[in-house]
Amino acid sequence: MKEPIDRRVDKIMGVLLRTGVVLSAMFVLAGGIVYLARHQMPVTNDRVFQGEPAELRTAPGILHEALALRGRGLIQLGLLILIATPIARVAFSVLAFLYQRDWTYVVVTLVVLGLLFYSLLGGHG
Repeated sequence: MKEPIDRRVDKIMGVLLRTGVVLSAMFVLAGGIVYLARHQMPVTNDRVFQGEPAELRTAPGILHEALALRGRGLIQLGLLILIATPIARVAFSVLAFLYQRDWTYVVVTLVVLGLLFYSLLGGHG
């Protein structure tokens, strides 16, 4: 007996979400281990705020740092994966609704996906 499409979509979505969270956690953990191994006791000055370095403020910069196996880059990549996980879920939902030919939900989900991308870009389009 063939499994209903709703059940298959739910299973795939569950795998997608679990995979994203586990992958994110693995990168953050690996990055934390690398960072602590290379920067055992950094001296911090709590009176001066220091934001993230410029190379860790963009996706290509984060990817470059992660590929170089730098701790902060791996941590940032893990956080990017965590942010991308629900976005991937919404994108998958669009495909599932297209497959089911449920046009109302396709439109609504595309609007949600558009709003997610808009907010991810800082509202600057």
